[in-house]
Amino acid sequence: MSLRTLGEHGGGGGGFGGSSSDQLAERFYPLYERLFSEDSEFVQGLQKKLKQSRMSDTVEMYLSRALGIGVLSGLFLWILGMVIGWLLFIRIGVLGDEVLLLEGIDNQALVDFAKTVKIPALILFTGLFFGSIGFALGFGALVSVPYSRASARKREINMLLVDAVSFMYALSVGGLNQLEILEAMAQAEDTYGEVAREFQSIVHETEYFDTDYKTAIRNQALETPSDELAQFLTDMLSIVNSGGDMESFLDDKKQKHMRTAKQQQEMTLETLELFGEMYMTLSLFPLLLIIILVIMKMMGQANDDMLYGTVYGLIPLTGAGFMVLVSTVKQDEPGDGYLRPADRSEWLESHESRGLLDLGLVEQFTGEFSVFDRIESREGTYETVQVLSKPHIFFRDNPVYTLALTVPAALVVVAVALVSGQAPTMWDGVCQSAVDASNTVACSSSNAATNDAGEKIVETAGMIQQPVWGTFIYAYVPTYMILLPLAVFYEWNVHSRRAVISDISDNLRKLSSANDTGLTLLESIETVSETTSGKLAREFDAIHAKVNYGMSLKEALVEFNNKYHLPRLARTVKLIAKAQEASSQITDVLTTAAQASENQDDIDRERKSRTRMQVVIIIMTYLTLLAVMGILKTQFLDVMTGLVEQGGGGGGGAGGGATSFGGNINPGLLSLMFFHAVTLQAILSGFISGYMRDADILSGVKYVVVLMTIALAAWIVVA
Repeated sequence: MSLRTLGEHGGGGGGFGGSSSDQLAERFYPLYERLFSEDSEFVQGLQKKLKQSRMSDTVEMYLSRALGIGVLSGLFLWILGMVIGWLLFIRIGVLGDEVLLLEGIDNQALVDFAKTVKIPALILFTGLFFGSIGFALGFGALVSVPYSRASARKREINMLLVDAVSFMYALSVGGLNQLEILEAMAQAEDTYGEVAREFQSIVHETEYFDTDYKTAIRNQALETPSDELAQFLTDMLSIVNSGGDMESFLDDKKQKHMRTAKQQQEMTLETLELFGEMYMTLSLFPLLLIIILVIMKMMGQANDDMLYGTVYGLIPLTGAGFMVLVSTVKQDEPGDGYLRPADRSEWLESHESRGLLDLGLVEQFTGEFSVFDRIESREGTYETVQVLSKPHIFFRDNPVYTLALTVPAALVVVAVALVSGQAPTMWDGVCQSAVDASNTVACSSSNAATNDAGEKIVETAGMIQQPVWGTFIYAYVPTYMILLPLAVFYEWNVHSRRAVISDISDNLRKLSSANDTGLTLLESIETVSETTSGKLAREFDAIHAKVNYGMSLKEALVEFNNKYHLPRLARTVKLIAKAQEASSQITDVLTTAAQASENQDDIDRERKSRTRMQVVIIIMTYLTLLAVMGILKTQFLDVMTGLVEQGGGGGGGAGGGATSFGGNINPGLLSLMFFHAVTLQAILSGFISGYMRDADILSGVKYVVVLMTIALAAWIVVA
């Protein structure tokens, strides 16, 4: 491993390793030497990806370890394949006594030899086949990790580069020199993620390996996974070497990357529009297959297993596959939104992303004096009282915690329905003769019995006899109990947090104008809070009050940001907090922050407008599917069932033809399958709509609840 690699990774873990994996790599190193050459294109490419993914392994040890894992997994599947071959060809006797491809040969000795070696050869071939798959899976999975990590880093770097360049430009305007800008970027990992880590490599190389920063920039331009960052570093190096104006260079790059971000957003939205059109075809395919299977079943050419596979297998797989496809294009916002400055106080550290059982600053002092133990006890009591007195506020701030209450409650409700006999306990009902004709309900032809009056009676109704009620108990009641509170509190959480950035661009412009008149940053914040309404203005007023009571302005800004922890807000606050350390007159910095925010506003407006159309397409596609299934149930299935019953009752002629055409159908089962199909499609369409809209799976919960309600209401009418 080179010194540079050690400097980047600090010998840390990004690899797969402890002592056991290192021993495995050492044992298979001779095999690596036999199979690979250090000058081969594959080895050189993997070595580059290891550097780009910031994994600390050398390519030799990594490939040796991959070979070891591949051999072990191949050996395991080879043994499994031999066992499967033994079961198939000896215990079960799949091929019997036939001799493959030798039936026409007259040489009896050759035929006898083939019979002797046929079964062992097939078992050996099965083992080799499974072993090859195991080796390919083990070796290929490990080799693909650096490529996957490098691709993920490249994606995040490209997304954050425009804000990172704006940050560097603001620092340059604030009076920082080139080295200070590089160091500030390296320290901004909490906000700029992978971009900051690339600059950390530059700073570490200059500090620990006695390399001048020009050479370090050149080396990092060659090793970064992002072509855009590589071009930026190369251009920066030319400015440094020529002694050009860094501020003008960063200003030009800021404008360029803002345009690039909009172009990239346009390409992403166009791809999502294409996916929306694909979804129309993909979601209608199971519907067409169900219709074909129903017709084939009426003709006696299909069984129920194919229908079950389509409803419970093909529909979920189609939706999940489309979700994965969208996730490869849809760009979620990187970062958690929390600011973690290196010089943060214990107060900020104790309030940083506090968990449910975290009592804050007092936990750092418990055990030293009894007074702190009493304070901790009182603090725990106070926190508990606050949660119990205002549970809606707690669940607003922690919407996922609603599952701790709703999931057990849903299980209890379903269990009570089962115990009380309100929910069906079997798939198909039990039919037998009965005297009380008032208990007559629809009974499937497969298990129908009749009383003396010729009536079909069901003593115990199953899911097929009660499709709506049974599905409502087992699927809709738990879904409503779990997802409805989650949707309400999640949307409340998102709305309350995002309200603070709804007018952030205008307020930044106002801050810049106030600061330009000679007011300090704190005085500008006070002025804007007094002359502006809205949530951000109230937060500005709170920041001013905290500073007046002794908190530093930087800590007040960081605490304000961490309260809402939005990545976009974090980048703005980071820029202002860093710039105000050098001077309180940061008009140009505030103007830059306002421009970056306005650029993000333009991107968000375009994204919301275009993704709204994709959501409409998905919902309309689902409603179309629901309408077709309802028409199929009422206008085709019910009509055909009536014709079959009329034909069976009338006998002879046309009646016999109707019976032979549709006598194989079970209308109760098909109605249940149709209802389950539209219910599953509602769940998938809802989650896909939310993910396309906001790149967050929880955003789709509200769509799931709405679409399932529409499906339930429609099927109550239909069935």
